[in-house]
Amino acid sequence: MCLAAGLTGAAVLVGAALTAVPAASASASAAITVRRGGPARSLTFTAARGGEAVIGFSAVAPGVSWDRTGAEAAVVSVSVDGRHVTDVVVPSADPTPRSLGLGRVTAGRHRVTLRFGRGSAPAARTVTLLHPRVRVPRAGADQTVLRHAPIIVGRALPELGDAYQNARTDTPLVAWHESRAASVPGHRVLEYSLVWSNEDGGTDTPALMARWGRTTDIEWVYRVEVDEKGRRVDGTGAYQGPEHRTLPFRGRYEGDHPVLQTCTDNNMVCDTITPDAALRFLPDVSGALPAGRAREAVMDREPWTYRVMAQEMVREGRIEHPSDPATPEVGDQRTYLFAEFVKQTGAPSGAGSAPGVSLGVRLKRDPSVLYRSDHGRPSWSVERDGAAATTVELPAGATVDDIASIEAIRQPVGAGDNGAPATVTAINRGFFLNRSYLPGASAVRWTGSVTVTQAAPTAVLWRP
Repeated sequence: MCLAAGLTGAAVLVGAALTAVPAASASASAAITVRRGGPARSLTFTAARGGEAVIGFSAVAPGVSWDRTGAEAAVVSVSVDGRHVTDVVVPSADPTPRSLGLGRVTAGRHRVTLRFGRGSAPAARTVTLLHPRVRVPRAGADQTVLRHAPIIVGRALPELGDAYQNARTDTPLVAWHESRAASVPGHRVLEYSLVWSNEDGGTDTPALMARWGRTTDIEWVYRVEVDEKGRRVDGTGAYQGPEHRTLPFRGRYEGDHPVLQTCTDNNMVCDTITPDAALRFLPDVSGALPAGRAREAVMDREPWTYRVMAQEMVREGRIEHPSDPATPEVGDQRTYLFAEFVKQTGAPSGAGSAPGVSLGVRLKRDPSVLYRSDHGRPSWSVERDGAAATTVELPAGATVDDIASIEAIRQPVGAGDNGAPATVTAINRGFFLNRSYLPGASAVRWTGSVTVTQAAPTAVLWRP
């Protein structure tokens, strides 16, 4: 989703292409730096046609690290032609690729203005945007998807801090869309989802690792039906409100962008905006979920999201010291195998609860020990069918080369057992985080068909 490309001056769009021309508003080094207390910086671009615009760059904030209190992030405020469009939270001193919506622009010349934003951590002094590039996709599906993307106003819950709390916790990271046919021929339903760095409320951290394979929070935010020309069908807008309820959207639009606000400690949204709201986010939603993959594949595509995820756990004191795979508490996330598998539950043969499936790992050094993703807790197994992510905590220092086998474990998640079998057909990926909390290359991949039953609840899926 990164759109980085070198610029030596202002960006000119010809169709969806960019050409560099000299301009005082963009630096000759293809980088723009904004400073605390310093003047705003800007770049200009010329759109060959009207439409939704997107800006991409790599962001660097020296002295910033999401795992340190007082140094969490720098904030950059982004305006187009004097109108505040979005903010970007920069959580690292390492170059981090970002892509943001700029809203609708007309054909012609425009100015993007960048300011060092309020809410930045005390340690943040500057932010540099490397290789900024603006694009306006051609009319069609890409424009329709961008046109209806939600604007997410930052959380401002008094009990969790000030109106800039998303610059320190539960920050929005990346977003994507899904599209499916509506009941009316030619119409489509667009659904938008967002990855937050964590959730201060909701599912507890160990259960997140076991049931979802990460400690980020991933939620669908907004859905709407559009006609064959990409126009919103009145009355079809809906959002995921508090307590995960699907509610009709009755709030304000900016063009076709619904304006929503993160309004709970587990990142549900509301269609009313509090007066003290400060931050706002218009993510680039042009990316789609890869077919046949779990939602976590969006994070795989943006590896830096794992680093932010892990660093938030460190800063908030949610990591067990020393890490112990025999306990359910979350250990150093670099000791976990991050896996994604595909399973389907069969028909029940009796009454009782349906089974979930967990993954188990045996190591060559002592194959008698089975390390389980669910830590032996039935409710932490994976109940959903299709592609699903999970993690298995292993002793510190273990690598894929140490794995003797990966197994499927069937167990009912409630009272009784309805006898349904579960069939696992793939392991899509398996990796560890490196010293910098970034995913290593996936070294585990398997396809086949293995069924676990009430009579035979475990089976080997993969051996090196």
